Amino acid sequence: MKIKFATVCLLLCGTWSMLSAQNPIVPPGVFLADPEGHQWKDGRLYLYVSRDESPDYYCSYQYDLISTSDLKNWTIAENAFASKGPNDQVPYSDGALYASDAAYKDGKYYLYYSMNDRIDEGVAVSDAPDGPFRNGQPMKGISQIDPAVFIDDDGQAYLYWGQFSAKGAKLKDNMLEVDTTTIVDGLVTEQEHFFHEGSSMRKRNGIYYLVYAHLRKGRPTCIGYATSKSPLGPFKYGGVIVDNAGCDPESWNNHGSICEFNGNWYVLYHRTTNGTRSLRKVCIEPITFNEDGSINEVEMTSQGAGDPLCAFDTIPAERACLMWGNTRIHLKSQHDEELSGIQNDNYAVYKYIDFGEGADTFTVNVTPQSGGKIEVWIDNLWTPPVGVIDVPADRKGETLTLTGKINPVKGVHALTLRFMGDKESEELFTVDSFRFGKQ
Repeated sequence: MKIKFATVCLLLCGTWSMLSAQNPIVPPGVFLADPEGHQWKDGRLYLYVSRDESPDYYCSYQYDLISTSDLKNWTIAENAFASKGPNDQVPYSDGALYASDAAYKDGKYYLYYSMNDRIDEGVAVSDAPDGPFRNGQPMKGISQIDPAVFIDDDGQAYLYWGQFSAKGAKLKDNMLEVDTTTIVDGLVTEQEHFFHEGSSMRKRNGIYYLVYAHLRKGRPTCIGYATSKSPLGPFKYGGVIVDNAGCDPESWNNHGSICEFNGNWYVLYHRTTNGTRSLRKVCIEPITFNEDGSINEVEMTSQGAGDPLCAFDTIPAERACLMWGNTRIHLKSQHDEELSGIQNDNYAVYKYIDFGEGADTFTVNVTPQSGGKIEVWIDNLWTPPVGVIDVPADRKGETLTLTGKINPVKGVHALTLRFMGDKESEELFTVDSFRFGKQ
């Protein structure tokens, strides 16, 4: 089954327009992680992802995947491959499916997957980039998780895998077997490259980029990279591309890739959400390369690969790219998320908001608990807030729409909502959405 979704914004700074790839790029209630991005011959960008379904464990027994032709309109292909239940294509195991990657060769698409029970890799085949992939079989001679596949300019294919020490080898011409005589261990390591897991390989201007989950401050919250002149190394440490620390108080890991789409390059990654390590959402940010091939570290944003969010549209509160304190994104209903768990002196940050020619009112949809205040800060917390909204105490679960005056704001800015109230309160209120206006 394929589901299409897009985000539409009414701009006072322009006309009706599609917002491009706001973060996260999947709808409320959908949790997809570990994105590997490839633009295939049909021109679409396909993201091969894990599917999260529970706050208690990672991943699930099936893969969905998402694709787009423009970074604006996305399609979810559900159950493209499964190890259990409907469309079970793994006769030798009922283990959950961990991270995957895919390659195209000679008219066939090859899906390389890993499983939690066997801790090894397998491969399945399809005639289409979005599946269904069939006839899963194990890759003999290798073990551990997170396979990544790469086909070089000469047609030689390589497979990468492993935790703490990345391994790589040539694939045989049939794309179903590893040439075990070519295995190289220690391509990148925890000690020398801060490597944790999640290898991904790309090539640009003769440089091979091994991208991976990178440790920082004891947690693999980053997407990092190393470079080489050969697909099997040696690799020189490069640095961090993006760090998801701060996206959620429970943030633990990251996993993703870099990809080229229509001549531009992006980093794909995931954020922890809903106050648990195991419900994650795909995000995207543009990246740039320096003349020497190095990649500049980018920040997490709410706008992703698109334009800044329009201040005059209703902005879902769950588009926050940074949160401090006890505040968490919470699944309010099957298709609606909100900020909950809000306590005194918590923050939610949105980067970036386009206020156009000027906004002077702020409207927010809240469900009060003990009540408090919402302070509206622009760019930083070193100057006074531009406005404050008073939130009353609980009205038996009633959702309120509150509007207040703010000092006029023009142009593009980062937005911080600071929540204040009783220091002893377990929850001040929940926030569903907000918007700005002009009187």
